[in-house]
Amino acid sequence: MSVRNIRLLFALDRRTLLLFFEAFVYLGWARLLMRRPFARLAPALGTRTEETSTQQTAEHLRLLKQISNALEAVSRHTLWESKCLVKAIAGMKMLERRAIDSTLYLGTAKDERGRLIAHAWLRSGPLYVTGADVMSRFVVVEKFAKRARGQS
Repeated sequence: MSVRNIRLLFALDRRTLLLFFEAFVYLGWARLLMRRPFARLAPALGTRTEETSTQQTAEHLRLLKQISNALEAVSRHTLWESKCLVKAIAGMKMLERRAIDSTLYLGTAKDERGRLIAHAWLRSGPLYVTGADVMSRFVVVEKFAKRARGQS
């Protein structure tokens, strides 16, 4: 981390700094989860093949954007690899803490050489919290609805 980045970090207001710290912790937690076989991880992601509502309150939309920005900014500076599935799982956990529903999508596509590639993204209400930049290239192969209010 450069001196410039450290200065920027300390220039943040307390609330944003705490959100960045939370994103850092959950990105690390999600990265550790990736060591488990997916079959053991999947049940914790929510209800398979279901989606949550595309409706969301204005207050939640503002919070979703803040969480999305924090995950994107922090993921670029972790000591470990924080790719799409790690960001989606971390975001899902951050939303779950706030009792906000979300849907995690897994998709596949072929790259320029014809090899199979995968991507994960997270949606809450109408907003894509992570992974929206390339999701249109992928075909959804699985989805997990996380209903944060006790009904997963």
